[in-house]
Amino acid sequence: MTEVAPAWEAVAALGRAPGAGAIRQLLDADPHRARRFGFRAAGLLMDLSRTSLTEAVLDALLALARARDVAGFRDAMARGEAVNGTERRAALHLALRMGDRPWRAGAEDAAEAVRQSFAAMAGFVMGVHRGSIRGATGERFTDVVSIGIGGSDLGPAMVARALWRPGMPMRAHYLANVDAHAWEALRPTLDPRRTLVLVASKTFTTQETMTNAQLVKGWLGQALGAAAAPLHLAALSTNLPATAAFGIAPERVFGFRDWVGGRFSLWSAVGLSIALACGLDAFIELLGGAREMDEHFLTAPDATNLPLLLAALEVWHVNVLGLSARAVLPYDERLSRFAAHLQQLEMESLGKRVTMSGAPVAHATGPVVFGEPGTNAQHSFLQLIHQGTAKVPVDFVLVARPDHPHPTSHRILLANALAQAEALARGRTEAEARAEMARAGLPPAEVDRLAPHRTFPGDRPSTTILLPALNPASLGALIALYEHKVACLGAFWSINPFDQWGVELGKQLASGILPALENGATAADPATAAMVAEIRRLQ
Repeated sequence: MTEVAPAWEAVAALGRAPGAGAIRQLLDADPHRARRFGFRAAGLLMDLSRTSLTEAVLDALLALARARDVAGFRDAMARGEAVNGTERRAALHLALRMGDRPWRAGAEDAAEAVRQSFAAMAGFVMGVHRGSIRGATGERFTDVVSIGIGGSDLGPAMVARALWRPGMPMRAHYLANVDAHAWEALRPTLDPRRTLVLVASKTFTTQETMTNAQLVKGWLGQALGAAAAPLHLAALSTNLPATAAFGIAPERVFGFRDWVGGRFSLWSAVGLSIALACGLDAFIELLGGAREMDEHFLTAPDATNLPLLLAALEVWHVNVLGLSARAVLPYDERLSRFAAHLQQLEMESLGKRVTMSGAPVAHATGPVVFGEPGTNAQHSFLQLIHQGTAKVPVDFVLVARPDHPHPTSHRILLANALAQAEALARGRTEAEARAEMARAGLPPAEVDRLAPHRTFPGDRPSTTILLPALNPASLGALIALYEHKVACLGAFWSINPFDQWGVELGKQLASGILPALENGATAADPATAAMVAEIRRLQ
């Protein structure tokens, strides 16, 4: 393995060169730049031309990847080694969509576990869709409510929203927030006789999920009778005693292994709601699209490997140019929850301050990720990205062919996306702003007054990912692209992208504060105690 420090310094030196963040001059100097910095895999096109990457920068970043042994980390993950070192677990979500390979997670035959789980899921889905599995009153199920939080909610909810079309087998609904206003808003839209409820919690102890599950179970019992409610329940869990105590028959419990992290789990039994709502064939095609990206990630050379290139670009932006946030803008309303999924996937994975060995990191790690569908974002936070004091890289996600019969609307949508990318990269100089106002006939004094406000600095980076259409296969490939990017960044930064200890502290503290809210017990923290007292006074 190449020495790491010289490789870091080589990248850093390029970042210190004059004009290291320039983009407009690169575009002006090379009319074929989009061709040279456009990369394809699994039907997707990833265009990095509107960034400040050059061949020299990219070569240095790939040399750093070799020094950090990113490929070695990838291959260890694929072999089922315990790359999640703090929890001594494998991270083998690859096996979920490539189950015909001889995957092993330590001593376990992971491939066989995947096949058994999928067979059970498929049998249940077909039973529901064919009507052999029905509710207590004999009605067919038309709606599925999936109760979970974090990875048990964000990924499946995003995918089901993106793929669902009228005429698909069922409607999917997701209940995550323990705030009962969420349930009260959802409840009137459901008929308990035709509602199937999935409770997604590996341990079946997640506080928010189990609180919501009790609410929904109570609603079913009130409408149908307590004895009938279990006919409307299924679980995604590994805790069979707890699911049985809740009233769920063992044949309706679908498990997944601890080598599947929550934010990587939509391909497992956690995705049961996707298969129920969109159809088993759609779920299989989703897995197939991810598998195609998996094959590319495992076999493509570094110079054309999309997940590695996307991760290398993030290193350039975060560690060299000091850009600490990234916006994700899907120009497709069906992907309205894509940014939320990436927020968990990336920030839960990469929000780490110590290395795999426990030493403090010597550099920045995961950036803040936020986003909104275009064109909505253009009328909210894109002003800051265009003219604010901080540079914020953008990921644009575009879909070439819509599923609606309104081509004019789609052309306007795409034109806006491409215009935003061009405006960010090229900006508008003061001279250009002045010339435009002069052509519009503004008086010279007005031109002088407005010129600073109409100047755009440009050189603001963006990546564009183009899908030919939004279907299960292309969406699977897109999600897998970002999953593998996260794994690469874990290796680049020598952090564990597969644990999430930061999530646990708040859970522990909440269990101690709850008694104070319930019965006035004293909270340990004085500021918390004061707020508890005020809440109790107002109640």
